[in-house]
Amino acid sequence: MPGLRLNNISKSFKDRKVIDRVSLEIAEGELLVVLGPSGCGKSTLLRLITGLEEVDDGEIWIGERRVDGLPPQKRNVALVFQNYALYPHMTVAQNLAFPLKVARFPRAEIKERVEKTAAMIGLGDRLEARPAELSGGQRQRVALGRAIIRKPDMFLLDEPLSNLDADLRARMRRDIVALQKELGVTTVYVTHDQVEAMTMADRIAVINEGRLCQVGTVNEIYDYPQSTFVAGFLGAPRINLVEADIYQSYIQPFNIPLEFLPYKFESNSLLIGLRPELILINSGGPFAAIVETVEFLGSRSIVTLKYGELYLTALADGLSCGRGEPVRFEISTPRLLFFDKTTGQRYK
Repeated sequence: MPGLRLNNISKSFKDRKVIDRVSLEIAEGELLVVLGPSGCGKSTLLRLITGLEEVDDGEIWIGERRVDGLPPQKRNVALVFQNYALYPHMTVAQNLAFPLKVARFPRAEIKERVEKTAAMIGLGDRLEARPAELSGGQRQRVALGRAIIRKPDMFLLDEPLSNLDADLRARMRRDIVALQKELGVTTVYVTHDQVEAMTMADRIAVINEGRLCQVGTVNEIYDYPQSTFVAGFLGAPRINLVEADIYQSYIQPFNIPLEFLPYKFESNSLLIGLRPELILINSGGPFAAIVETVEFLGSRSIVTLKYGELYLTALADGLSCGRGEPVRFEISTPRLLFFDKTTGQRYK
């Protein structure tokens, strides 16, 4: 049974279409990450699901209930914001208990749920602390706990880790995934951070300018992006997109045999998508280049190569070369991607 189903939903503000005919199905218990640049409609999508905004067209189903006509309090979803939205004058226990008090739960049940939730989020010993006494990560745990305590049908998280430092974000990513799997609650997690998407998601939905570009597992989207936008948004360093032409039965500028092109390919020009890890620097490579820059990352380096008039980004293991030095490289041809120059869509 699907945990969430969006059927062709749209939303406009004045004359600007923010969500444009989005259809999406999320399995019960799945963690779906909605990934896209700032201003692409990610947060609006969450607000439509919660009922904080009304859809102009389409249907929203949670489980077997159609909810797009229901007010937020009748949808039984929990939304977690990036700014925590905690009450500063309340203790951790009071912040956790607040939604249950509003819903008039019995006092004994509130106490039991607060203690259980606090233990689950690792704050059982901080129940009397106020938000100002907590670290950023602990405050975010309280915000998560306040969502968990209601036992909603769905969690919606709107860039919840953007205010945390890098180390804390990494720990919180692991904690959120572990909690989500333990609880088995369908979750939609919005972010512009590809690292969060790639390390957390069961599946990723890439969105741009209000439209759904592609939905799939991390491997599907990374290895088989449907467009240059998706290919460029997922992967660090960014993919190399190289203009290419067919000349004398080869794809130039890399002398790639035509057998690697998709079936029934008919154009004479295209874009080649070349992931940095597919450029292999070695002394026996067929292509000569000059090193422009080297970014040392410990066991690996990001290297910019000047090949003719092209600048290519490569990943190298244990490379010892400097700016201005000549190197040779080869390309792992079987994993190349080919895109239409006009539409940006991948040839399949």
